[in-house]
Amino acid sequence: MDSELKMSAMIMETMPLSEEEARVVDDCIPIRTFEKGTILLHEGKVAVESYQTIKGCVRQYCLVDGDEKTTAFYTEGQSISPLSGHRQKDPSKYYLSCVEDCILAVFHQEKELELYRQVPKLESLCRVSMEDNYARQQEVLAGYITTNPEERYLQLLQNRPELLQRIPQYHLASYLGVTPESLSRIRKRVANKRTGA
Repeated sequence: MDSELKMSAMIMETMPLSEEEARVVDDCIPIRTFEKGTILLHEGKVAVESYQTIKGCVRQYCLVDGDEKTTAFYTEGQSISPLSGHRQKDPSKYYLSCVEDCILAVFHQEKELELYRQVPKLESLCRVSMEDNYARQQEVLAGYITTNPEERYLQLLQNRPELLQRIPQYHLASYLGVTPESLSRIRKRVANKRTGA
């Protein structure tokens, strides 16, 4: 665990916790560091952990005919909840991988149940976080279905510009549903439009 970071301190920015509640939170939700390249979840494995991103970026992807297809990036403040395994015990259809060195709060399924039993008010906070995460994923999916690659790039530029500096181009291309070469052409076209070239 990162000795300077405690989940209880972060939660107390949102709601008060007693000393005992803070102790329970820190026991049940450790904060851990993960090196760039660490695989948090493998396809075919049942997820028993979910995460809160404190620092870094985690990529979600699946393999289609041997090619990696990026489906999400999770950065600071975002929850990573692989519901297909965490709740239903189904094998995961995708991977979770650290694109950067990461600091993550780790929610283990068994400890999470204990946490809610001892600090019931946290269940509603976690539910709101999951609902926000679900709504964000729905927006991304709807945008992906109704837009072309250049429009998706422009949305990314507007809504998550930091990803363009943090993520390798081939991962961004996969996320946008294009080849790296096509992404290069899109970036050039957009840059030219902005400069009037």
